[in-house]
Amino acid sequence: MAKARSEGRPVRPVKSHTEYLTFQVPERMGFLNITRQIAEIVEKSGVQEGLVLCNAMHITASVFINDDESGLHADYRKWLEQLAPFDPSPSRYAHNRTGEDNADAHLKRQIMGREVVVAITRGRLDFGPWEQIFYGEFDGRRPKKVLVKVLGE
Repeated sequence: MAKARSEGRPVRPVKSHTEYLTFQVPERMGFLNITRQIAEIVEKSGVQEGLVLCNAMHITASVFINDDESGLHADYRKWLEQLAPFDPSPSRYAHNRTGEDNADAHLKRQIMGREVVVAITRGRLDFGPWEQIFYGEFDGRRPKKVLVKVLGE
């Protein structure tokens, strides 16, 4: 049987590698730089050209890309708290009428996003200047997972 070809080249099978990272942030809100862990997973995968998906698997956590600068992180905390202030009472948020106290965390996650996709070039994360991958926690104090899926050749 002949191999499939694309523009005169054989089509190579796509590699797939999946790992899960677990984080437990002791505060209600916090940001962790997870770039090093993601780079190690990409290296372990053996993928030279492809993509890596990093996805927060909890609805009160986020994965996002930005600069690793403490002033920016303080600004995020202040801005997010202004947009969706923590208030465990059911009078502010209808979600808290269900017995939960984390409606603000759901809203913060929605703003910061659930996942990122980063290109892999020559076996390394292919970032712009200053870009880093972060895990954002908005209802901490318990373990939560991040899915890391590497695809490519």
